Amino acid sequence: MSGPIEFFFDFSSPYGYFASCIVDALGERHGRDVVWKPIMIGSAFKASGNQPLVGQPLKGAYSIRDWERLARLWQVPYRLPDPFPIATLAPSRITWWLAESDPRQAHAYARAVFHAYFAEGRDVSQLPEATALAAACGADAGQAAAVAADPAWKQRLREETDAAIARGVFGSPFLMVDGEPFWGADRLWMVEAWLERGGW
Repeated sequence: MSGPIEFFFDFSSPYGYFASCIVDALGERHGRDVVWKPIMIGSAFKASGNQPLVGQPLKGAYSIRDWERLARLWQVPYRLPDPFPIATLAPSRITWWLAESDPRQAHAYARAVFHAYFAEGRDVSQLPEATALAAACGADAGQAAAVAADPAWKQRLREETDAAIARGVFGSPFLMVDGEPFWGADRLWMVEAWLERGGW
């Protein structure tokens, strides 16, 4: 099979950020496109009964250490942002809007948003930041700002999130390869093996 790799994520997810740094190269090695699909992780947590890692006893402190360790291992720029976590509705809506007309531009924008938040500490939940990043990727900042507040694009993000949850998506990152689900940045090696072997 040769369908695209579906990459579900929330822009406030550190593990989603780390996966975003390498998932495209993984796809290229196996001749697969990667389709980036932002979702609302809060809705997925509600559906699964989960909660943000930083709010969980013991696991929260471990996760902060793990993110720093993973950044060193994969040699990607990273610092824990402040504030963290954030609601990333604006950039998520803008990403879906861009994807309608230019998937490559949407892809570039999503990468820029992740980098801005986790490498530069910019609060991408704020509309001026979200629209400035859109403008840097060649989009119209005014249109991007309108999209972030448009009920139609709010609904689009809700629908995409609900559709992802209906398919079993409950975290970030979450990848679908030929219908096979993989959760977490620590399963990217398994995605690679699945692609190499054609499943098992």
